[in-house]
Amino acid sequence: MRRTVGFVSSLILLCTAVLTTSCQHAEVSTASIAAADLAQRIRSGAAPVILDVRTPAEYSAGHIPGAINIPHSELATRLAEIPASKSAEIVVHCQAGGRAAKAESTLTQAGYTNVRDLQGHMGGWVQAGFPVDAAKGP
Repeated sequence: MRRTVGFVSSLILLCTAVLTTSCQHAEVSTASIAAADLAQRIRSGAAPVILDVRTPAEYSAGHIPGAINIPHSELATRLAEIPASKSAEIVVHCQAGGRAAKAESTLTQAGYTNVRDLQGHMGGWVQAGFPVDAAKGP
């Protein structure tokens, strides 16, 4: 009986350790960058990769200058389109933050190590009056 109790106790501790480690790994926090800092870096020619994870229609209506568009729902299958190494700085944004959080998780799980979240996202960028490019018509 003691042997069974010891085995079960060991098994419970092992499972708890595995679950705790898995949860800690899933809680990767992403650093952020202020819109004003990103705007200054764009102006100075030192912009990081800017990844707009909104829909193509949203992107066409207006986007941060130099941003590339890969919708968050397609990112896992289009990682090769990111024009940078896995250690390069990548600033991710959407309209308000929800889709960007999913994209940031996809990037970190794929091994990208310098992923940053744009504070305020596109809504904050526009509200602050920073420049926006729009797709040109035919």
